[in-house]
Amino acid sequence: MSDIVVAVTGASGSVYATRLIEVLRDSSRTVHLVISPAAVEVFQRELNVTIDLERFDLQQFLSAGSLANSGREKDVPSTIGKVIYHHFRDYSAGIASGSFLTGGMVICPCSMGTLACVAGGHSQNLIHRAADVHLKERRKLIVVPRETPLSLIALDNMKRLVEAGAVVLPAMPGFYHQPQSIQDLVDFVVARICDQLGVKQDLMARWGQSDERNKT
Repeated sequence: MSDIVVAVTGASGSVYATRLIEVLRDSSRTVHLVISPAAVEVFQRELNVTIDLERFDLQQFLSAGSLANSGREKDVPSTIGKVIYHHFRDYSAGIASGSFLTGGMVICPCSMGTLACVAGGHSQNLIHRAADVHLKERRKLIVVPRETPLSLIALDNMKRLVEAGAVVLPAMPGFYHQPQSIQDLVDFVVARICDQLGVKQDLMARWGQSDERNKT
């Protein structure tokens, strides 16, 4: 299975990132993870978890998703993928080159600053460079902005990215699946990301399908 790049930046919605990585690992994918310094600040504020980018601890990172996962059982997968962490300033990482093959990249959540850098081609760190690589190689790039309201500048940047071949997938959960928890709202967005990546998932009932959780 193709590797997936996941970048986490300083927008609200840290729990989307932890859940996405959890699901990708459960699907036996290898995840290449990059985290920005601003994302560290958001994790601390939203999930009360301190992330050390110099001495990264994956288990500590994934435990941050307990806000969404609390009170819900989770099946243990028969096979689990792995996560390879890259420092945001490590341009020697494979994902900085188009010769390194992947099945796509997701920036989740995507800050407006990161959005602007990618749209403008300003590779100031490994996240921007990896995104630029995916655009130039015509590979799947998904950006998951979480901001409201949106300025004209942000909308213009999203338009530029779509024209360049990216998918703009805002963290805007639907409600037709009758969510009962924060987990359900998070899973809605993560499920849509996985669909774009071609990763099989059963996180939510699709439109036109019944939800077993709502049956009596």
